[in-house]
Amino acid sequence: MKIRSILGALVIAALPFTSVWAENMTPEDIQKLVDDAVNKRMQEHERRESPAERAMEKKSGQPGAVQYPIPSGPIVDIRVERKGEESVPLGFGSTGSGKLVYAKPFLSAPKAIIGGYVDVMYNNLSRQNLDNPSRNSFGQQRLVPFIYADITDRIKFAAEIEIERGGPNAPIGQSTTTNSDGSIQVEFAQLDYLVNEAINTRAGILLVPVGKFNLLHDSPLNDLVDRPMVSRIIIPSTWFEAGAGIYGSLYPSSLSKLNYEVYALNGMNGTTGTITDLGVRNARGSVSRDRDDNKAVAGRVAFSPMLGIEVAGSGYHGIYKPSTATVGTGRISIFALDWTLQRGPFEVIGESAWSRISNNGTGPAGMQGYYVQGNYHFMPEFLKKWAPSHFSEASTFTAVVRWEQVDTDTDDRTKVLTAGNRRELERLTLGLNFRPIPDTVFKFDWQFNSQKNAQGLVNGGDFAGSTNPINGNGFLVQMATYF
Repeated sequence: MKIRSILGALVIAALPFTSVWAENMTPEDIQKLVDDAVNKRMQEHERRESPAERAMEKKSGQPGAVQYPIPSGPIVDIRVERKGEESVPLGFGSTGSGKLVYAKPFLSAPKAIIGGYVDVMYNNLSRQNLDNPSRNSFGQQRLVPFIYADITDRIKFAAEIEIERGGPNAPIGQSTTTNSDGSIQVEFAQLDYLVNEAINTRAGILLVPVGKFNLLHDSPLNDLVDRPMVSRIIIPSTWFEAGAGIYGSLYPSSLSKLNYEVYALNGMNGTTGTITDLGVRNARGSVSRDRDDNKAVAGRVAFSPMLGIEVAGSGYHGIYKPSTATVGTGRISIFALDWTLQRGPFEVIGESAWSRISNNGTGPAGMQGYYVQGNYHFMPEFLKKWAPSHFSEASTFTAVVRWEQVDTDTDDRTKVLTAGNRRELERLTLGLNFRPIPDTVFKFDWQFNSQKNAQGLVNGGDFAGSTNPINGNGFLVQMATYF
């Protein structure tokens, strides 16, 4: 140990100034003298230091151990009051009155990591569109703290707390009676128990594994400002429910990999009229309880035959509304296919989803949508030479093009029954972004949007029953970063 080595060196350095050195001592006598002096000093030191300091000193000798700073202030000695009390675990047998609030295991042995991501944007559009209710506006869309904890080698915890648009009480500059469109919610909070790579258990508030985008939706990770429409309307990202299940990875061959996850979840939370031609987003939100006492099932299987290629299928089935005297139980099924193809600087990603909804009154019975996105990553050498502090080996530009379509009434039910304003949307996005480092991105996008209603009318306020078209074209800028 470091302390023993330091004390030994000090004792040896002091030997020439003692009378003992004048005698004819053998090497064995000198060694015994040094050992006795060091042991005496160590005993005095251990009586003075706290259990937390001894624990940290023990950890520092272990290979690869993380070095944590010793806490300052009274918390260090909070559980060292009487002999033997430091060995009493925290529980109802603990004493300490007001000091009990500090007697937490993570204060003496830190385990958790806090990070997250944040984004800020500006849009200038001809009119509002799906994700941008204001035509010309700055917006701080998301601040998302992330917490991760290694409780043991087999027990892990992870959580995200999403603060959108400043939270539910943020002023929006219209009137004191208008509610903010912001929110604060636990996006996921999952507790994992690791068995082996092939099978592990997970429980808590879980991201529903339908499509890949719902699992990887962070702003700094994506190359365009707005999320894909199919992942907003048909797969209602960000989509999370309370539940439990298993996940793991298998290796069919030396090059291939098979990932899976499957969960039992609380069902969706809807009534007649909840699922409309606006999509299924309003049926989310059964984290606190399962209103129907009837669990849904969701799962995803992803196959990668080699590095750079992945194809995955996923699905969800459950009840979104209970039966009534006049209408039977409402059930919903969502199926999705996603793909990722990477080769050199080129990347093609995409997702397609279909939904079937039963007993939905005058609402839609089917929806379908998809997007296809191509990315090209590049970094001009002259920029690295011209300004190496801004354009490094870790920097990259990405040119992006995405085409997407969504039809929220594939059976034309809203046309026949209500002559309403079905959302048949198309979007082309061209983008260029710059990453000074992989975790931080500046995005510049140009969107072209079009919309048709049930009668096939395109792009306008002449929609039958449509007073809020969402087909604005224009420019969007965003900065996002992990922290």
